[in-house]
Amino acid sequence: MSLLIGIEMTLTCGALFSGIGGFCLGFEQAGFKSSWAVEIDDHAAETYKKNLPHVRLIKKSVTEVDVNRDGLTPVDILHAGFPCQSFSQAGEKKGFEDPRGRLFFEIIRIIEQFGENKPKVLVLENAPFLRYGEGGAWFLEIQKAIQKAGYWFRPDNAQELSAFELTELPQQRNRLFMVALSMEHFNSGRFAFPTAKNDAPKRLRDYISFDESVAEEYYLDKENRYFKMISGAVTDRERIYQLRKYEVRAKEAGVCPTLTANMGLGGHNVPFIMNGHGLRKLTEDECLRLQGFPEHFVFPEVVPRAKRYTQVGNAIAVPVAKLLADRVKSKLADGV
Repeated sequence: MSLLIGIEMTLTCGALFSGIGGFCLGFEQAGFKSSWAVEIDDHAAETYKKNLPHVRLIKKSVTEVDVNRDGLTPVDILHAGFPCQSFSQAGEKKGFEDPRGRLFFEIIRIIEQFGENKPKVLVLENAPFLRYGEGGAWFLEIQKAIQKAGYWFRPDNAQELSAFELTELPQQRNRLFMVALSMEHFNSGRFAFPTAKNDAPKRLRDYISFDESVAEEYYLDKENRYFKMISGAVTDRERIYQLRKYEVRAKEAGVCPTLTANMGLGGHNVPFIMNGHGLRKLTEDECLRLQGFPEHFVFPEVVPRAKRYTQVGNAIAVPVAKLLADRVKSKLADGV
């Protein structure tokens, strides 16, 4: 008999570096229960609380989290999208020499505090370059730390997943996901990542209002230097244009570029479209949908617009998290 029968509604998750809840939503859509989440950023915490009010949110740095003092209940799965700036190919590539990179080890510390009640499964997310940085030394250090904590974890337990290929989302977004399995609950570390491609047509118009007018603040003034650069490159009003290092890039028809955390901090990396109303950037709500967040997910009014874009860029695509959660559920059901 499947282990899943009778436990489906009791499988629980805890979240570190929860952000606005992309991981949590994906796992909840797969039938898991979010028991608690940890997030330090004030604005991200406001967005999380508004949309996942049923989850106990602990607003503090992971460096200050203590399982006993904070009353963290044991969970079946711990998921964490730990900071990627230190491991990104586009960054300074400082790895564990960067304090943000060393936050990974706080995950290990918290796991060990659970003792015999540590999570059965760890699901981690980061930049794809983490596997290759410093000639593979970054990944090897992570591998050794996870194994020492009592989990099966080898290079096969890490895989780059594409939101564009695996889901209905038209966003080109590749991220590295890592799944570690407790040696106390599983005989091996074998894990099957989602691989089936989603061949459904990508419909960018389902996510972006190409024809309708939006609020005036989303449009660039014609005297703006970015207006002149971008509008001069527009040849197709059904495409997204993006300014990258003083070069305007036109994405393929029906494709959205990777939404980044810095797209709300000026002209660079911001996705733009041109229509009869002018040249405008995508709204933060359009960006939310391109990350797979449900229609009822909204930003609180207290969160500034620039912070909203940052939150979307830092988020995990919900449909990808859901696919991964389905595979974790199957693995728990097999129990081997």
